[in-house]
Amino acid sequence: MTFDRDSQRAAAYDNAPLEDLLTVLLRQWKRPLGAHNITLTDAEAAALALSIVQHEDNPAFQPLRMALIALVSQSKAVLAAWGLTFAESLETEMTAIPGWETTADFLTLAEQKANAELRISTGAALLVALGASFYIGDLHAVVAHAEKTGGIDLDSAIARRVLAWKS
Repeated sequence: MTFDRDSQRAAAYDNAPLEDLLTVLLRQWKRPLGAHNITLTDAEAAALALSIVQHEDNPAFQPLRMALIALVSQSKAVLAAWGLTFAESLETEMTAIPGWETTADFLTLAEQKANAELRISTGAALLVALGASFYIGDLHAVVAHAEKTGGIDLDSAIARRVLAWKS
């Protein structure tokens, strides 16, 4: 019997309740959302995620959408400074990113790129779940990249789940 950790992880992501996955995302966004005067406890994040999944109308959704749109736009601007869209960035190796000469420069830019991609991926998932269909293309880019690379990760699993749930 072969131990296949990636398959087990994929199954766990695919079988987890969607509200649990959205709760994880909302908890990841606590600090950036705090900069937009949105503070969430873990319990509030879980309650919001459940409201989203149950298609409830919640007055917290509109400020949350607006903050996420601003934060995702900031991350897209980081990538645009390199002449990349989100989908292009996912396919671009870090060595192709200009502006570094030293290892420290490279690591700084790699962190900026990775953070921007992560924020766009997770922010788009939350935004689509909140009804902002404009970000569906970003989720398709995450799924396509994961399929191309054979990568199994939480972001692509959530993207797939949100897309399936919204269709």
